[in-house]
Parts: sequence; structure tokens; C-alpha cells
Amino acid sequence: MQTILLIEDNGNILENLTEFLQLEGFNVLAANNGKDGVELAKKFIPDLIICDVLMYGMNGHEVFQVISNSPITFAIPFIFSTSLSEKMDRAETLKLGVEDYIVKPYGLGSLLTMVNLWLKEGSKRRIPG
Repeated sequence: MQTILLIEDNGNILENLTEFLQLEGFNVLAANNGKDGVELAKKFIPDLIICDVLMYGMNGHEVFQVISNSPITFAIPFIFSTSLSEKMDRAETLKLGVEDYIVKPYGLGSLLTMVNLWLKEGSKRRIPG
């Protein structure tokens, strides 16, 4: 069973996505902040990470920086979950090394398609250093 780590500070979104992905047959790890998300990633090495961008404390960009610079987590495919108000430019986001991003509110079918794609494709990042 493949494991997905969700990092989302909105409790309702986190709960709904966790339930949806579990019903789709995934093992789901859930963190409601970036610091806990990084700890879970390093402890369990999930197959995919979906991370909110705007969070208090450690934001999504900071989470990605830690994940992508760690020898044990750098190759985990990483998807940003972002709100329309952030107006993230796709090209700029992908230059960071993130596999993809999805804009809230999104359909669960769209998310599932993206999840399955990146679980199959894997990360294109290389060993840091």
C-alpha cells in the first residue's frame, strides 16, 4: 500500500482529504503544520507529499526546502496545494523542483489523477550536493 503525507493547516481540508485518499486505498499520514510534516516525512518516508503553501510557522516552501535537501527524503514526489489568491506561476513553481501544484478549491478526481501520475512517475530531483 502506498503512503501519502498530507500537510495542511486547515483541519476540515486535512480530514476530508485523508478520508478520501484512504477510501482510494492509500495509507495516509496527516500533519496540520510544516514542522510535524517534515518529522513524519523523515520518519516514514512516504511515497508522495501533498503540502499546503500558506501555513503558519513553517510554510510550504520551507517544508519543500527541508525535504529536497535531505538525503533521505529528497526523492519523494512533492505537490503544492495552493489557493487562487496566491497566483503562483506554474513555471516558477516547477523551477523550485516541485513536481506539480494544484489550486484550491479542486475536484477530488483532479487530485487523484495527479496523485496517481506522480506516484508512477516519481521525482526528477537528484541527490543534493
